[in-house]
Amino acid sequence: MDHGWIAPVTLVIIVLATDVWVYLDAQARRTAGRSVNASVGPVTFSTPEQWFWGCLLLWIFIFPLYVVARRP
Repeated sequence: MDHGWIAPVTLVIIVLATDVWVYLDAQARRTAGRSVNASVGPVTFSTPEQWFWGCLLLWIFIFPLYVVARRP
């Protein structure tokens, strides 16, 4: 039996789960008045939606940026 599909599916699940976490965390922080903001050149991330789509499209770069930017 070929199990070559397990690693890619696991990776997709991890990426989607962290994207949802980023969105929910950014939303909760915005509601509490502590928005997470970061800029990379001319691109600024400041809303939960921007963070979600950024993570979804460029997870390897934007997820670590979010984790660093959310620190107090």
